Parts: sequence; structure tokens; C-alpha cells
Amino acid sequence: MKSSLWLRKLFYMRHLNTQIFVLMILTVTIPLLIISAIIYSASLQTVKSEYTSSSDLILNNLSFNIDQYLQSIEKGTLYAHMDGQLQNALEKWIDHPDDDQKLASQYVIQHFIATLEMTIKNVDSVQIYTGHELFYSANFNRSDLHYENFEQEDWYLKTLDKKGGIVIFGTHTPFHKVDTKEKVISIARVINKTGGKQPLGVMLVDIRLDSLREILSLSENTKRNFVITDPGGAIIYASKNPDFSKPLQIGKPKLGQVLGQQTGSFYGNYEGKDSYFNFVTSPYSGWKVIQYTDEKEMTKDSAMLGRIILFLAVGSIGMAILFLLIMRARVTKPIIFLKRQVEKVGMGNFDVDFGSKRQDEFGVLYQGLRKMTQELQDYIERSSKAKVQQKVARLGALKSQINPHFLANALESVQMKAILNDQREIGEMIGTLGQLFRIHTRMSKDIVSLEQELQHIRLYIQVQQMRFGEKIRYAEQLAPQTNALQVVHFSLQPLVENAIIHGLEKQVGPGLLEVCTELTGSQLLITVRDNGAGMTPEELAALRQRLADLTDADDDNHIGLVNVQERIHLYFGAQYGMAIDSTLGAGTTVTIRLPAVPSP
Repeated sequence: MKSSLWLRKLFYMRHLNTQIFVLMILTVTIPLLIISAIIYSASLQTVKSEYTSSSDLILNNLSFNIDQYLQSIEKGTLYAHMDGQLQNALEKWIDHPDDDQKLASQYVIQHFIATLEMTIKNVDSVQIYTGHELFYSANFNRSDLHYENFEQEDWYLKTLDKKGGIVIFGTHTPFHKVDTKEKVISIARVINKTGGKQPLGVMLVDIRLDSLREILSLSENTKRNFVITDPGGAIIYASKNPDFSKPLQIGKPKLGQVLGQQTGSFYGNYEGKDSYFNFVTSPYSGWKVIQYTDEKEMTKDSAMLGRIILFLAVGSIGMAILFLLIMRARVTKPIIFLKRQVEKVGMGNFDVDFGSKRQDEFGVLYQGLRKMTQELQDYIERSSKAKVQQKVARLGALKSQINPHFLANALESVQMKAILNDQREIGEMIGTLGQLFRIHTRMSKDIVSLEQELQHIRLYIQVQQMRFGEKIRYAEQLAPQTNALQVVHFSLQPLVENAIIHGLEKQVGPGLLEVCTELTGSQLLITVRDNGAGMTPEELAALRQRLADLTDADDDNHIGLVNVQERIHLYFGAQYGMAIDSTLGAGTTVTIRLPAVPSP
């Protein structure tokens, strides 16, 4: 209920600019914000989805490349099983040959180590342990090595337990090299005698971390960082700030997820940042290759889109406010000004200012209102004068009614005198003329029925026939139901009079005067037709122009027609009125078009 009242108040605010501003916010800004939020959310999900897909692909490729590299080292160590000279040298060394044979065996072993170092990329050193002795790379100094009792060391025992299988040791300092902080990865295996299981020695290959760095360098950037751990969670390699003495610091639950699953992904906190993690387990080494990315970096493009959307939203509100100010200056203020001026006019104060130099619609409106106010003022002045004149005319009409009554009474007295003197024709003519005066006196209304108007016409024709005799014949052709329709009083008499005076009276011989009516849809057509003298084309054009302009000529030949046309326009509108057709020597036809409305 409250929300309904709020909306009602919102849409019935007084000022137009406030309504437009609120509607603009509701129809533009809010939908824009909603659409922007949807687009941003969809974009964010798309970016994350694309990033996770690409991350999985990159991670699998990196794990595959690392396995390929480790397998290439393993294949290099297999040469020890296939090199016969190395096998013989190791076997002779173990059997404690004499000094000459021992020197030759040492040469063969050292040569094999040097060759293997050249074969494998990024090898830090190659070492062979046999007969309580260590053979090592040429870049080692014996003073840097401490390998007494190596047979009891953990790595050595683990390698012997594999009985020839490969053993990979994660990042550590070299087992027997002292005073060094450089970390290596080691691969060890037992060298068995060819064709048997007799161990001849143990080979240990130390690999620099540069090998992993080279593999990962193409994928490492500000967004992507990598950590490689062994199956126990100890760090083997890290893109930045590695602490090899501690497991990956991502919390026990997340670390348990990494160690317990072959592959997966999750969101977690690393080094104080919310990050996205995904990992995969190497099927060859068992190492976990973990990729992590700062979530802000991952969604940086979407964040930029979000800022753009926010800027557009704020800009939209700013544009709405600017539009409001422009509307206030260019639209609302002029409308309020017009409203106040119109209210003054409504209160009868025509002393208002509608002046404006604007050329747009407001300028046209100002000019139109100024013109309308001036015309209204003129109309009121004319109306006031007309009312005064009407009162004067009514007084004159009251006075003028005395004359028709007096004439009618006088004509009746003359008629009785003519009848008494046996002058019946003169008496009949005077009686008809008296009836005309009586009808004129009784009909005080401006709108009468057609039948009432025709009564007047018939009496007038009788008078004219008494005057002209058989020269004037009169006929009526009336459509059904037209007698009761309304016409303007005294509108047919001037037409009949003109037909007789200007048409039938001028010709030689008898003439015909017809009055016809016709209903066409919602209109009444009254035709007054004669076959008299007619008019020339010039006379007809001049008469039509006078009827169109409603102007009187200097003479009084057709002043009655102009008066009838003006009265029809006054009572029924400019779409109704008279039309005239005439042919010289063939007669004249006048057609009156009126609305087919019953007389009151």
C-alpha cells in the first residue's frame, strides 16, 4: 500500500522537469545499472571460466614437459646398464684389482661420467658410488666433498631398495657437498650387472633448478605462479620466495586436498592474497604441479569493465542532472512563464508579455498566444459592442413591429372595402399581401421548418402571379420527410425574388420556377431553378466571387444572396451554403446545402 502511494506521488509531481528527471532515472539509469551488473557478472564468470580452462591446459602441458625432462635423464642413466666397459670397470674396482688395473678402471668410470654430463641438459653433477668409493664430476674439488659412511645414508638405502628402479629426490643441497647453498634435484638408481641383479654401484645425478625454471619460464608471468611439491608436500620449486624447509603454506585442509587428489582446483589465501589454485599430479614423478594466481589479477580485465560500467552509470546520472538543468532553463521555465501569463489572461488581464526571440516551437507558441490574446481582446471588445447594438436593435425591432401590424390591419380594411365594392380580384390580391405581413410578423425565430418557409414562398408566388398572370408558373418537387427539416428563416424568398426579377421577368413568354428538395446522406439539398434569362460567364464568376468573399457590390442587385450565404455560415458553418450555376438564355439554378436536422 505504501509503495503504491509512493508511486502515485512520484508520477503526480508538480514540475515537469522533476518528472522527466525521475522518469529518466527509472527508464534509463536503473535499467542501465541492472544491465551493466548482469554484463559484469557474466563477463566475470566468462573470464574465470576461460582462465580456469587455459590454466588446466597450461598445467597439463607443464607437467608433461617436466615428466619428459625427467624421463630423458632416466634414459641417460640407462647407458650405465648398456656400457660394457663401465660394467667391467665397476666389477674390477669392486674385486680390488692391482693398482694398474685400478687406475684403468678409474679412467673408464670418469670418462663415462663426463660423457653423461654432456648428454643431459642442466646437469649439476654426476656421481657413481661403488666399493666404498665416490667417483664425481671434474668440477668438484675433493676438499668440498664429505662422503664417509655414505652407505648408511637414507637416500642411498632408498636407492638400493629400488634394485635398479629410478628414485627422484626433491630440492635439497647436494648430499656430500659442503659449504654450498645452491639447491639441486637428484635422480638415483642402482647400476646392476648386465643380465643379472648383482649391484655394481649407485649412480646419482644432480640437476640444477634452472631446468625447471626454463620449463616454467614461458608460462610464468605476473598473473601465473607455480609451485612444485613432492608427494609429501615439500616444496621442490617455487616461482618466488621459496622456503624449502616448510611445506606449501595454504592451510592444512587445502594442503590435504592437494595431497589427497590427483587433480583439482580451489580458491584460497596464499601470502595474504585471495588466490585461485589448480593442480595436477605427475604420473611419472608423483610431483604436484600447482598453479596459483591472485584473484584480482585474474579478474583485472573484468574489474576494468566494472569500472567502465560504473563510470557509465555515474555519467548517466550526471547526464540526467545536466539534462534536468537544460530542461529547466529551456523548457520548464518558459512553460511556467506561459502558465502564469495564461492565468492572467484567464482572470481578464490582457496586459501580458508574450514577447520572445526564440525560433523554435516555443517561439511559435509565444507568437500564437500573443496573437490569440490580441484576437480574444478584440473579440471581447466587439462582443461588448455587439451586445449594446443588439439591445438597440431589439428596441428598434419592437418599434418596427408596429408597422407590419398596422399595414396588415390596414390591408384587411382595404380588402373588405374592395369586396363590398365588388372588386374581388383586387380584394384577393390585397388579402394575400396581408397574409404575407401576418406570417412575417408571427415568425420571429431565425430557424424554422422548410414547410413554414414554403408557406411564405407560396403566398409570395401568388402575389407575383396576380401581377404577371400566366407568365410565371410555380412547381414543387419535395423529397419525403424534408418538410420538417430546419432551414434559415427568410432564406428562400431572396432566391425566388431574384429568379423572378432577374430571370423570368426579363424573358418573353411564360417561365417556370421550381423548388426541389433532396436528401443525400446527412445533408439536405434545396434547389431553386428557373428557365429565365440566365447570366453570362463573367456575371456568374463575379457573383460566385461575391458569395465566396461575402462582400456586397456597390449596387443592390444580389445583396439578398450574400446575406443568405452569410446567415447560413453563421448558423451551420462554412461547409454549408449556396452554389450557383447559370447559362445565358437557359436559366439559373441555386442549390442550398444544409444539415438534415429536424426543426425544433
